[in-house]
Amino acid sequence: MRLRALGRATLATLILTLGLLGLGAQQPAPQQAPNPPLPVLHADNGQNTAAAQSAHYVVLVSLDGFRWNYAKREGATHLLALGKHGVWAPEGMIPSYPSLTFPNHFSIVTGLYPEHHGLVANSFYDETKQARYAINDSQAVSDGSWYSGTPLWSLAESQGMRTACFFWPGSEAQIAGYRPTYYLKFDDKIDEVARIDQIVAWLSLPAADRPHFITLYYSEPDHEGHEFGPEAPETKAAIHKVDGLIGKLKESLDATGLPIDLVVVSDHGMVKTQGPWITLDQLADLTGFESAGYLLYGKTEEDRARVYEKLKHASSQFVVYRRKDVPGELNYSQNPREGDPVVIAAGPYAIRAHGPPEGKPDRPPTAGMHGFDPRRIPEMKASFFAAGPDIVVGKTVQPFENVNLYPWLAHLLGLTPPKSDGSLNVLAGTLRDGGVEPEKEAADAKH
Repeated sequence: MRLRALGRATLATLILTLGLLGLGAQQPAPQQAPNPPLPVLHADNGQNTAAAQSAHYVVLVSLDGFRWNYAKREGATHLLALGKHGVWAPEGMIPSYPSLTFPNHFSIVTGLYPEHHGLVANSFYDETKQARYAINDSQAVSDGSWYSGTPLWSLAESQGMRTACFFWPGSEAQIAGYRPTYYLKFDDKIDEVARIDQIVAWLSLPAADRPHFITLYYSEPDHEGHEFGPEAPETKAAIHKVDGLIGKLKESLDATGLPIDLVVVSDHGMVKTQGPWITLDQLADLTGFESAGYLLYGKTEEDRARVYEKLKHASSQFVVYRRKDVPGELNYSQNPREGDPVVIAAGPYAIRAHGPPEGKPDRPPTAGMHGFDPRRIPEMKASFFAAGPDIVVGKTVQPFENVNLYPWLAHLLGLTPPKSDGSLNVLAGTLRDGGVEPEKEAADAKH
């Protein structure tokens, strides 16, 4: 699919027009030099169909590492107001295992557990490809062959609806035949408010070109949670910062006058790390193994069985399974990328296969961590808030698995999703139409 930079002159004119609206004949105040146009890429997916143009809009925002209780704990005014005027999960949303950034962002937009969509960790090894995937490898991240499933933007594009992604894992790759119509390569240095301005610019495009599904990503408070811990003043400041950004975004979306459902989620929570590194090659001979982080890939059945037996009783800080025996509630037993044997932390402990090479400095684990089983460590639970014209007001929901967002978001957009690991029934009670398709409702009324 041919890519080209979004017309900078058109975008600059649009932003200038938005900035001048309502100023009338007033003398303009001194202006700072405008920021350069953002490096938006454009996939030639055509224009919205007539049906897509009549659909409502969904803006899906991720606050990385925003633990389920942060909003209430810190009095996050704007997020709590969003929940009050819509729906929220006061006891949190359950991330897929492992509770890591890329696996869970992709579970949210595909409705698939990591073992089904293929991103089983932030970095892993694929024995068939004999290659590694890592979130900091731009070539791998933009290679659609690593991903399975149909992300929401690809689903929408395939059904004639334009989409835009201001960052989201997978949005730089062609997956299920499509990229978003508008997207950016990840650069976390892009100003936070400029991201909101770009969302407004997209929503100000002509109806035929205007995206109806838009994603927005902020890396805070995950960074602060890792470096300083979930209870630190720096983390609390980051919580209030992103809450303020949500307030600005909501105000900007309301000003468009468009029917927009705003959905704010996080990928996982954060917990204070306990103890030093647990280094697996100090507990078992990993000769003949590939590894990625704490994932182990034995090349022979003999090696896999040998290391399993050695690790099985090596520590109370983790449990180890042969992949086929991983407990069913983790949904982590069917994909070779998960490795074999599979090591799962029993608490907030930092596990790795190997330390740094000899002569290289070793660093202690970060103050905060995630990636753990949310059923064992509830601090892993994520956040969920949503409000808009299609969402009931003043409703709370019990903790639910994040794969259920996919059919729910597709319903908000009027899209027909493929079968996934999620179910619309889980969140149907949060929808003004009860989750019933208009055609089905009319058919049922006849009987």
